[in-house]
Amino acid sequence: MSRIILALDQGTTSSRAILFDAQSRPMGTVQQEFEQILPAPGIVEHDPEAIWDSQLTVARQALRQAGLSGDDVAAIGITNQRETVILWERDTGRPIGNAIVWQSRVSAPICDRLKADGLEPTFQDKTGLVIDAYFSGTKIKHLLDRYDGLRARAQRGEVLFGTVDSFLIWRLTNGARHVTDYSNASRTLLYNIHTLDWDDELLELLDIPRAMLPEVLDSSGEFGQTAEEWLGCPIPITGVAGDQQAATFGQACFEPGSAKNTYGTGCFLLLNTGSEPIRSRHKLLTTIGWGIGGRITYCLEGSVFVAGAVVQWLRDGLGLISSAAEIEGLAASVPDSGGVVLVPAFTGLGAPHWDPYAQGTIFGITRGTSAAHLARAALESMAWQTADLLQAMSADSGVPLQVLKVDGGAAVNNLLMQLQADVTGIPVCRPRIAETTALGAAYLAGLAAGYWPDQAHVTHDWTLDREFQPGWPAERREREHRRWQQAIQRTLGWKSPDL
Repeated sequence: MSRIILALDQGTTSSRAILFDAQSRPMGTVQQEFEQILPAPGIVEHDPEAIWDSQLTVARQALRQAGLSGDDVAAIGITNQRETVILWERDTGRPIGNAIVWQSRVSAPICDRLKADGLEPTFQDKTGLVIDAYFSGTKIKHLLDRYDGLRARAQRGEVLFGTVDSFLIWRLTNGARHVTDYSNASRTLLYNIHTLDWDDELLELLDIPRAMLPEVLDSSGEFGQTAEEWLGCPIPITGVAGDQQAATFGQACFEPGSAKNTYGTGCFLLLNTGSEPIRSRHKLLTTIGWGIGGRITYCLEGSVFVAGAVVQWLRDGLGLISSAAEIEGLAASVPDSGGVVLVPAFTGLGAPHWDPYAQGTIFGITRGTSAAHLARAALESMAWQTADLLQAMSADSGVPLQVLKVDGGAAVNNLLMQLQADVTGIPVCRPRIAETTALGAAYLAGLAAGYWPDQAHVTHDWTLDREFQPGWPAERREREHRRWQQAIQRTLGWKSPDL
């Protein structure tokens, strides 16, 4: 048996490669950040070539640093930033302009027109999603409208669409495979999660040619083989899932009612609802978790657009810290936020508000406000946004969550995890391997390749690192939550289209 599984974790701000052994232990990790292109307020783009170059570079470096080669890799699993849109030429593989990132609000006017036409129920019934610039479909329409002749080329099959997973597979297989998985397809606003097919009515409403869309496959299965030139030999790609679904799988949330929250650039809470989709009554998303052997697992999801990115802003925008790791010490140097509330609506607000015109605000500043108070308010903003999602999710499912599994880069922050337990009033459980997004992709690939026997193995391998118990009394939690909600209400609609 080959020695390792290679997980490619292509995120919003960096690309990573992690090697996992048969005991699910990470044997090596390499990460490389790439440029965030911000041409205008609320607009976020990436260079697709930077995504490809960084992902290939870290894969090669991880193998080299571990003293391994492509021959030692049993299979590759890919996980990715989900709703980001890339268009490229079929013949040359060249991207059509920059990728439009999931955070970008560039297609908000398109969304406004669709909602004004009364189409949101149609999209929600079919896709489980709300109409929002967050999702891929309106971004594709924006690009097809923007470039003369592009829609006609797409109709002829000359221009292809893919989320980042599709683009990476296309490049890794030298154009042999144009594919995606159920989880990524379900985030496009074009995929019918009930019929499990691209929806012709939605494609017509957005004027998107079916010819440009990838084939949709099981999340654990055969996606193609890498060309020999990239990693030294052909390697099967056998696992693909969007980052949040991969993390849910990596957290072994296999039973209906189990949930996890990932703290990355954004913050994403997913609840396994089993084999039947549950339509949300509280502005959450109904989405596909994964598909294996033709069997679909559905989830409810709450999406926070800015979580760890607020720490990045404190570092790069304000210069309050020189590294993200410094925020815990700075925030812990004060007992509370001193009355400061930070709402990081830098790219609008996601669930449960869905307001593309909300903007970032800071309330409660006094002469005594310090950098430490801002740092603590930033951590509290992540915890409160998650608490709002938990409240909506419990109302939708009818089952109050008893425990919250956590992962992602910011989950290593002990103060943040304690704050999360305090504001929700439930225990927070952090696994031994906090980066479960890459691990979930590895599991999906390894199961398809026969590297691991079954999902029971994944459940057995999940190991607790630390549990954080809530410490706030109910009165304080309720008081602080009222103040948070007051700040949210004053943030909504701050930048209306006519301003």
